Order: sequence, then C-alpha cells, then structure tokens
Amino acid sequence: MIPRDEIVSWLRETDPSRLDSLWSVADDVRRIHVGDSIHLRGIINFSNNCVRRCTYCGINADNRGLRRYRMSTTEIMECVRSFEELSLMTVVLQSGEDRLVTRSWVAELVDRIRQETGLAVTLSLGERQEEELSEWRAAGAERYLLKIETSNRLLYESMQPDRRNAWTSRMEVLRTLRSLDYEVGTGIMVGIPGQTHEMLADDLVHFGEFGPDMIGIGPYIPHPATSLPSVPHDRTDQVPNDLVTTLNVLALARMICPDANIPATTALLSIGRRRDLKVGLSGGANVIMPDLTPPEYRQLYDIYPTRLSPGQGDLLPIQEAIASMGRSISEDSGTSLHYLKCREAEGGIPAGSIRHLQELTE
Repeated sequence: MIPRDEIVSWLRETDPSRLDSLWSVADDVRRIHVGDSIHLRGIINFSNNCVRRCTYCGINADNRGLRRYRMSTTEIMECVRSFEELSLMTVVLQSGEDRLVTRSWVAELVDRIRQETGLAVTLSLGERQEEELSEWRAAGAERYLLKIETSNRLLYESMQPDRRNAWTSRMEVLRTLRSLDYEVGTGIMVGIPGQTHEMLADDLVHFGEFGPDMIGIGPYIPHPATSLPSVPHDRTDQVPNDLVTTLNVLALARMICPDANIPATTALLSIGRRRDLKVGLSGGANVIMPDLTPPEYRQLYDIYPTRLSPGQGDLLPIQEAIASMGRSISEDSGTSLHYLKCREAEGGIPAGSIRHLQELTE
C-alpha cells in the first residue's frame, strides 16, 4: 500500500516528466497483473427515471425539464442480441433508481439474457434491497456497480440533502453485494466542489482497504440542471476536475489495486475529448464500456453535459486504436482477477483453477 502522504504528494504533482513516469509505472503494473487484453462491456442505459435527488446528477428527480423514458424488454433484447457479433461479452444494464424497475422484471430479464445469449450481466441500478439483489444474483447477474463518489462522509452527504445517513446506506449495500458473491464495482468523482487532495487520497486508501473488483474514476462535470456548482478556482486545496488529475488518480488506483478491472470511463473521455481512449488505456485502464443505448434514448440519459461515449458506430476505430497500442480485445467476459483470487483464497473455487494469474505475474 502506498503511504497516504505519498499519495497526496502525487496528487499535487504537476511536473510533466514525473507524471509521465507515474503513468508508465501504472501501465507496467497493469500489464503484469491483468495483462494486455482489453475488456469491452456494452452499456444499455435503459431508464432515466430516478427517485434520488443527488445534487450532481442530471437525471435526479428534481430535474423537471428532462423527458423521461423506460425501455421495454423487447427493446433491450434487440440491443443485447447484437453484442456477441461486436466482440462484446458483457452487457451492463444501467438506470436511475427507478422503482418501476421491479425485482421480478429484472430477474426475468437477466435470466432471459443468460439463456438466450450467454453474455455476462452487470447491473447498475442504484441502492436496492438485499432481497432484490439476492434474486438478481440467483438469476445470473454476476457484477454490480455502485459508485461511492467520495469516501468522505460529510462531502457525500452534502450532495444527498434529502437523505439521512446516506453514506452508511451506500456502504451497507456494497457490503451486501459482497456477501451475495457479486463482483463489486465502485468508484469516485475527481474535483467535486469542496474536495481536497487529502480527501482524494483517503478515497484511494479506501479502495485499498475495501478491495473492489472494479473501480470507475471520472472527473466531476457540473450540470446546469443541478444545484452543485462549478469547481471553485479560488481555493488553494480544491482538487481540479481536469484530465491530468483524473489520470493521476486512475494510475494510483491501479498501483493500489493491481488486480482490479479499471475502465477508461465516459466521464474521462468527455473531459479529455479523446474518442480513441488511448489516454486512459496507457495509464492503467483495461476496460472500455461503449454505450449501446439506442440513439433515441442515449442523449436523454443526461447524467452530465457533453457526455461522450463510443457507440456501435465507433467500435471499429476503438479496435484499431487497441491494435495500434499492441494490445488486444479479450475473448472472454473479463471476470475480475481480484474477485477470482479472493474466491480461491476462501475456497470458493478449486485451487489452481486460475493458473493464468501466475503466468501473468512471472
């Protein structure tokens, strides 16, 4: 584990040559621990309805100017059926916290995807009850994404003004997901108004202690329909929401959690304006998540402005960019090596069943 004071120092670093060395080391750690294959995961944002009032998110319940939608099972399955021919082995079903997305509906959808396609299923549906999460796991969902946004309780709860004990609730759901044997994904925003470098260092320490199987890192991007303001520039210790700082956090996360799956996120892509994603992939990332939501709905999943994500038409340039880096697209669903190691250590899978781990670390 990198000492906290050293993490803070790296987060404040501005020397380009030192930052190049940080990203290079992170890339080496990525290569040694998870290899050169890049996992493609297709996202379907199937509903922008949400009961939450998060002050940073454009689909929060208070945004009355947003046209709401909810895709049908038929529409979702039409998207899913195209995944295998596009070299996508995982579907990510994502939505706001939509209470009309019921336990039985999700369970039936997951079971249908597993039966008809064999794709791995990741869910990202917000904070849900243990009974729901358990049934979806039994139906075949393997992974669940639930970002903490920040490990600082006070900062997090300042962005959840209508909820008491919001931080505790978030962490309880993450622990429940782990107890139900999901691959657990979480993540943070970089540059939240009021976020200091020390807070951001604590986020990275938190990753090391919690041990997530997947980590999503992206810059805070203010939305005009939310109450959280732009990042202040008159505070000496305010974390900037820029590309360099976000890449530094990604690199440090790779070094602290070497076996985790770490995507080059859509938020990173938006602020960097880099459709080829090379910038993230060269600093520790090993996952790309193209948005395959149908075009008529894609812009309505308006979590932040200027949201860029490679869609189906962008897959060829992504494949070409990956090849130009000497890397390849994985032919499997990309189960987290951190998850597999933990399962093996706990006796959940036979010892020696992940021999490629040793090959990667030689």
